[in-house]
Amino acid sequence: MSDLLAGLGAWFHAVFVAQFDLWIAIGFAAQAMFTARFLVQWIASERAGRSVVPIAFWFFSIAGGAILFVYALSRQDPVFIAGQGTGLLIYARNLWLIFRERRSALANAPTI
Repeated sequence: MSDLLAGLGAWFHAVFVAQFDLWIAIGFAAQAMFTARFLVQWIASERAGRSVVPIAFWFFSIAGGAILFVYALSRQDPVFIAGQGTGLLIYARNLWLIFRERRSALANAPTI
């Protein structure tokens, strides 16, 4: 058991401590932004009593996704690059649709 714990401790140190640098810090910051979008969505849904996707979800998605994309580029990870790149397109499209709908609603709103 002590060998298992020692091995686990060595692995943890190699992965989380020894290789820590600015890019790892950027990656963790991006992951925190990405996680924040789920917290925003969850809180909005709980308040509404139904599933809601607030606009802040998409802004956190863009911010976290863009930083993770840059991080993936620095790591030269093709799977991560393709995944985050595709996600960015989807997040941007959702924001475009939201703003287009709002523009249309403003244009069609009755004037007083």
